[in-house]
Amino acid sequence: MSVRPVVITGDPVLHRPAAKVTEFDDSLRELIADMHETMDAAHGVGLAAPQIGVGLRIFTFVFDNDDDAPNRGEIINPVLTVGKISEQRPDPDEEAEGCLSVPGYSFPLKRAEWVRIAGFDPHGQPIAWEATGWFARVMQHEYDHLDGKLYVDRLDEKWSRKARKALKGEGWREAGNTWTPGIDEDPFGH
Repeated sequence: MSVRPVVITGDPVLHRPAAKVTEFDDSLRELIADMHETMDAAHGVGLAAPQIGVGLRIFTFVFDNDDDAPNRGEIINPVLTVGKISEQRPDPDEEAEGCLSVPGYSFPLKRAEWVRIAGFDPHGQPIAWEATGWFARVMQHEYDHLDGKLYVDRLDEKWSRKARKALKGEGWREAGNTWTPGIDEDPFGH
């Protein structure tokens, strides 16, 4: 296992749909082990394969939840069913998200309070669960990565302007920007 560099917004791998996994083999399980190690080193609650430069439909997560779901795991080729999303403005104190691929920033975003996710485990066996609250948010956030979207792409007009300004200021508009958890300074101050 090894920690891999995290790709920063602007890299094409983050902005295009990921490909379905077709081989459930040892190399897939090694990739997943690296994803868990990278997520843990970054103090993240989730990590999608595109975030380490691999355009496959996989994400890992670690989040204590009261749903009938594992607190730590991975899902391959997921299908997500999303509940209703409130049309109220997001609460900046209670609904701010961050992302390892937008390091050091967080912005408020409304998400559905309930989702159902189904996919496969690393051995190709079907898995599924429902998620609520912040765990549902984690599922939606990571799933978006597999469709080539970052949370900053979903912000309302007010927060989108602030995000665009911040990202422009960082110079994150092209491929090649990364940070390595455990080596580079932690952008979230963990």
